[in-house]
Amino acid sequence: MKLLVAVDGSQEAEAALAYATDIADATAGSITLAYAVDPNVYEVRGSEPVTDLSDADRRLVLEGVENAESRGLNVLDEASDFAAELGRDVETKLLHGDPVVEIADHAEEAGFDAIVVGHRGRSEHEDRLLGSVAKELVERATVPVTVVR
Repeated sequence: MKLLVAVDGSQEAEAALAYATDIADATAGSITLAYAVDPNVYEVRGSEPVTDLSDADRRLVLEGVENAESRGLNVLDEASDFAAELGRDVETKLLHGDPVVEIADHAEEAGFDAIVVGHRGRSEHEDRLLGSVAKELVERATVPVTVVR
């Protein structure tokens, strides 16, 4: 089984990778880690929940391509190191663009059997304001998506 694991440096992504490792071990499969560089914006989490769109706007930070790529490569390196700790060799793929679009499209184009992604468990209110990559991947992808909490 050929698995694409979306990573973002979160504990939930780490849990998704651990789950994917179990599947790959059971099926003699392979794992590719994917990180999508979206240099336009990223969310800076405050200590309080996002309450409205203006609050969400204040928490968005513009970022250049070079910095975004560097951050993405660091996330992939850390996830690769974690996979090695689990006894697994993985490949990595740095994608460019909206994570939902790029991960779903890459999975289809590269012939992956499934996508595994972590879910951060944000509140329903936050998901409505900011969206959920996991939820949107389930809706967009043409291959099965496993969401790990």
